[in-house]
Amino acid sequence: MQQSNIQAFASNFLGNAPTWYKLVIISFLVLNPCLMYAVNPFVTGWVLIAEFIFTLAMALKCYPLPAGGLLAFEAVVMGLTSTETVYHEALKNFEVILLLIFMVAGIYFMKDFLQFTFTRILVRVRSKLVISLLFTLAGAVLSAFLDALTVTAVIIAVAYGFYNIYHRYASGKTMQCTHDLCSDHKVKEKSRAELQEFRAFLRNLMMHGAVGTALGGVCTLVGEPQNLLIGGEMGWHFVTFFLKVVPVSMPVLATGLLTCVAVEYFHIFGYGAKLPGNIRSHLLETAVQMEEKQGRKGKIKLIVQALTGVWLVLALALHLGAVGIIGLSVIILLTAFNGVVEEHQLGKAFEEALPFTALLVVFFAIVAVIHDQGLFHPIIEYVLSLKGQTQLVAYYCANGLLSAISDNVFVATVYISETKLHFINALGAIPNIGMTGQALMDKLTDPNMARADAVAGLPQAAATQALDLMRNLDKLAVAINTGTNIPSVATPNGQAAFLFLLTSALAPVIRLSYGRMVWLALPYTITMSLAGLAAVNYLL
Repeated sequence: MQQSNIQAFASNFLGNAPTWYKLVIISFLVLNPCLMYAVNPFVTGWVLIAEFIFTLAMALKCYPLPAGGLLAFEAVVMGLTSTETVYHEALKNFEVILLLIFMVAGIYFMKDFLQFTFTRILVRVRSKLVISLLFTLAGAVLSAFLDALTVTAVIIAVAYGFYNIYHRYASGKTMQCTHDLCSDHKVKEKSRAELQEFRAFLRNLMMHGAVGTALGGVCTLVGEPQNLLIGGEMGWHFVTFFLKVVPVSMPVLATGLLTCVAVEYFHIFGYGAKLPGNIRSHLLETAVQMEEKQGRKGKIKLIVQALTGVWLVLALALHLGAVGIIGLSVIILLTAFNGVVEEHQLGKAFEEALPFTALLVVFFAIVAVIHDQGLFHPIIEYVLSLKGQTQLVAYYCANGLLSAISDNVFVATVYISETKLHFINALGAIPNIGMTGQALMDKLTDPNMARADAVAGLPQAAATQALDLMRNLDKLAVAINTGTNIPSVATPNGQAAFLFLLTSALAPVIRLSYGRMVWLALPYTITMSLAGLAAVNYLL
């Protein structure tokens, strides 16, 4: 009886995660207290970071929240940080939490309009190269103002819907009967070659669209969660953020679009698959029937969603409120005017964002450990001892490498907070400023105060030194932002949109594996990362 209880407990622990993964996490939990008391908290803190990055890298085996959360919980219990510090980190980044809760949910209610847009591109445009370019560009533009995860979810929904329609048609099945989309046993022999080509075509479009979300996500304050985090630390509004990153984001965007054209034109890295004519005809007929079924009410819903999208862009550009509050206004407008009035209908909108929101707070717990133990001080001091463009390049490369193997939000959180802390100390060392470095930094990063006004009461030499320091911090913040956003397309670990695609119901039916995704992303990783590196070095 006792043995069966132990087996049941072991089975429940981390659920369906592989046994080896469970044993690794248990070994981490046992190792940390031993290191804490046998060695010192500093070494234990670094081991904890490595363990946490492992949970992020193994996200396909187990979502990082349970395992990473256990590590963070243990860190607090051992005294590596305190609940007060964790709370302070979460409170400091409350605007990011609001973004994830309300903006992602708000965009959920715009899915019909977004799906309509991508469906039109897929079935109305005949050239594969033009379709690929439009998917990439649409993903970029939408992700600059909306949420990359939701944009990716819409692209997935469009592709899955059309794949479902054709696979059933090729298997002689109706839309009403049960059918396994992963199995080709019932597919007619004459349709098998077309189905393989269709899968390759959808893999191409999914990757173009996902890369597009990264290209657009780097450009604006709301494009990715870490952008808002960095912008909040620096006191940048929507327009200010856009202008600060333009020297890097625009060359990278152009490079990404050119890469899209090149891989499709030369049929390299698994790209260049065409949509067979028979499938295009069938999908076009289906799309027309779906539009006719919408009726007048459906068309009015699309118009309301489009107008709400215009409101969203204007509200963000004019900074009419905090990003999360603007997201809440989107929820209110779309639910009120489109008749979404039942609680269970509203609840679905929050399902995508809340797990990641909880994981983000776990990130803050690890960041709290880094702060309290001073883990990054030696690294930050070394990198900041470098001079000129070498310093910016080092920041870009370090953030890019870490983001490719772990999670870009976590990396950005660590680097921007630790770098800003260094500059607070540097400001505090300026003679005759008449206040603490923290107080001066608060004034210099106040979004409602011009920096010239913030230093107006300081002696001329002190004011000049403070403004020089802030100009350097601005460039480093851009290097952190672009470093975490651009090279992270290398693997699904770094980009949440990529991971979302890989773990979706679509991935197995179009045969999109981890290795294949990395291969398809490789040309973009090389060209965009090098373009970003060159821009950081020569244009910042």
